[in-house]
Amino acid sequence: MSDCLDRSSKISLLKEPVVKKLCEVLDKSESKGWRKFGEIVANDRRFKVSSDDMEMCSLRVLELEGSPSRMLLRLMGDRGCTTGHLYDYLQTLGNSEALQCLKQSALQILIQPQSVALISGHNLRLSCHAVGKSPIQYQWFKTKDEVPNSLSPDLVISPVNLKDSGFYICRVNSGDTFEFSQWAQVDVLNVATSYGQSYHHSLEGRLKVVIQPQSQRLHVGETLQLECGAMGRPIPRYQWHRNGVSIPNATKRKFTIPHVMQDHHGRYRCEISSSTERMWTNEVNILIAPQISVQISGAVECSEDDVYAIGGSGDFFLNSIPDQLYATDKVALLIGNLSYKNHPQLKAPMVDVYDLTNLLRQLNFKVVSLLDLTESEMRNAVDEFLLLLHKGVYGLLYYAGHGYENYGNSFMVPVDAPNPYRSANCLCVQSILKLMQEKETGLNVFLLDMCRKRNIHDDSASNIVLRVTANIVFGYATCQDAEAFELSSSGFTNGVFVKFLKKRLLDEEKITVVLDRVAEDMGQFDATKGKQALEIRSSLSEKRALTDPIMPGDNADHDHSRQWAKAHELPESMCLDFDCGAQIKLGFAAEFSNVLVIYTHIVKKPADMLICQAHVTDFSLDLDVDPKEMNRETPEETGIYLLSSSLPQHCLYTRLSSLQKLKEELVFTVCLQGTFTAMEDQDTVHWTKSISIGKPLIARLDLHRAMRRNSCLQTCMMPHSPSHSPCHSPGPEHHLHIHYGQHPNQDYNRLSPQHHCLEVYERLQGAVGGCGESYYDNVNQSGYGQMYDSAAGLSTSPSRHSIPIEASDDINELQTVFINSLQFQPQ
Repeated sequence: MSDCLDRSSKISLLKEPVVKKLCEVLDKSESKGWRKFGEIVANDRRFKVSSDDMEMCSLRVLELEGSPSRMLLRLMGDRGCTTGHLYDYLQTLGNSEALQCLKQSALQILIQPQSVALISGHNLRLSCHAVGKSPIQYQWFKTKDEVPNSLSPDLVISPVNLKDSGFYICRVNSGDTFEFSQWAQVDVLNVATSYGQSYHHSLEGRLKVVIQPQSQRLHVGETLQLECGAMGRPIPRYQWHRNGVSIPNATKRKFTIPHVMQDHHGRYRCEISSSTERMWTNEVNILIAPQISVQISGAVECSEDDVYAIGGSGDFFLNSIPDQLYATDKVALLIGNLSYKNHPQLKAPMVDVYDLTNLLRQLNFKVVSLLDLTESEMRNAVDEFLLLLHKGVYGLLYYAGHGYENYGNSFMVPVDAPNPYRSANCLCVQSILKLMQEKETGLNVFLLDMCRKRNIHDDSASNIVLRVTANIVFGYATCQDAEAFELSSSGFTNGVFVKFLKKRLLDEEKITVVLDRVAEDMGQFDATKGKQALEIRSSLSEKRALTDPIMPGDNADHDHSRQWAKAHELPESMCLDFDCGAQIKLGFAAEFSNVLVIYTHIVKKPADMLICQAHVTDFSLDLDVDPKEMNRETPEETGIYLLSSSLPQHCLYTRLSSLQKLKEELVFTVCLQGTFTAMEDQDTVHWTKSISIGKPLIARLDLHRAMRRNSCLQTCMMPHSPSHSPCHSPGPEHHLHIHYGQHPNQDYNRLSPQHHCLEVYERLQGAVGGCGESYYDNVNQSGYGQMYDSAAGLSTSPSRHSIPIEASDDINELQTVFINSLQFQPQ
């Protein structure tokens, strides 16, 4: 099958012309048609084509242009049938005409040009590579015009200018046959030279915003023009938002309202996304002043700003727009502990941290999200968090995991805490608040998603003295001396607190008002009535909200902010060329700040290579990597559930967690193996390349180091007196999963096995901001007690990233013009 399509690819990926031709052949044939073909497939138990399936296929003939063969192929594709299987079945059928449909064309384009956004003055390169039985010739077009001197596979324009923006396509000739590549859009950004010179950016890497929108003051009837821009490959996609709500049809870099009205005022920003990531521009304020006819007796000097403060006939008053509260920056630390060594394991913290991360980033928070931290790692993460705080910063700490409360002080339990644990093994939240107060922060928010039962093994008394400040907000997932619950279902779900919090977090309200509404929503939830209620403690006097804009102050530690940002940059993707002629694409994605996903994809292989496979191996022992879950064909097989829908397809995936434990640069091996047609014994040949990507993501902050002398540990000096009081363990009457507060002396080994591992039954659909909920009506009455969410079992799952679409309406129209123009061009 050397001249056939890739045997390993799914038949659902066959191109429509191939499927259409194959269905026509099978539908019209009597003796070697779709019925005989279905009987052959039914004999293979792997795809389980039943008589009912065949009957359903036959009914397709009753539909207009219905095809039984197409229905049969769809069923086979849903059940994992590959092109190799299909080819074998057609060979058994003996239909040569159908087999010919799977034969590759004599000319095949292996590498398609990709759309790209780049800065004027940089170098543009578009690539189109093809193979054929005759010598290959290339000709590039911009729209319908030939590009002069563009007869090679790579179109290079150096330097690129604004006039080079547009749509490009390549015609490939081989003998008497020719093919056209896909369209590629080139967006050249007009950035000032002095500004643009600092952007030495690999277009194969992450998006980088280079044009930010600007705040404006306009009069009614004037034109609003907002512009932003990001460089990257493939070309980014844009979506403008006003006051946190997406604006319909505002999907271009430039957003224009020709005649503004007063109700167009507000806060604007743009969401910029690619297939693997999403970011936001700065948020800007648009002020619209009414067209006021002002009659004033006598000559009065009046500045433009005064116009915004004029409200009536000859009377001046203060600007009617209320004073806006600002943050000098916004920083959030999110910790989810679930894989406990000596206590019951949890599930909800992973989903909760993931969902809150995406929401807080929409509010322009610098977010670090970490899973499964030991005591020293938690303390060092808090130290790094504190270094980012200064006067006027909004600081937010979210914690999900086991915890307890003694004498008004809350303690977060690390994953390596002993059984029983005491305050010396845990982090005191009030200790962190004391250090935050010393930074003169503008707002201190603590969202504690944990139990608040008293720890009978810890009789320590606090000596923490807090300052009196009017900027503290505590949102406790449950009341004092009560448990917090996570919902149990066949898939990943949020805990009760985040289930309702995420629906309100983007509201433009004072943070305490938001939490009040969350409390009201939780109070209507039947499953936790009388068991869990949100408690709010606040000293906040101003109307501060998480949606407040950012106005950087003079006290910012820019060096440390840059270091923190650098610690959240992904390694740049790379293409690896092997001596045999094969090329492997190596890509990276971040599920959390300490969880890295590596995916490999074979870009091209030599024509005489029968089998070509690539995988990664030889990772540091510091990392938590299960060899059995490496190099899997689907993200879910390797434990990637939340990010799976936003990753590229047809790759091998590996998930590296616990990056905070990495002591040296991350070095691993990429292995390539293949067999060639010229080798009689079909022995496999191996090639290897050693790859170093430095310290990725949070590994750069060295959280594994020994605790600093001025760590938050030193702010909670407490004596410890072990208690031998009986445990207040929940009895069978609790039909709830009490995950967020394990009593220290509870024998967790007596729990059923499902409480010791991270169970995964159902994949979350999507990644970053959408909604998908499933429903459960029953309550588990057994043993330890799990609560089934009767209102919304699955979390509001983040939606799939906005993916750049190469075939836009503009391209479709361009395609028609271009094809028509070819009639007048000499071949």
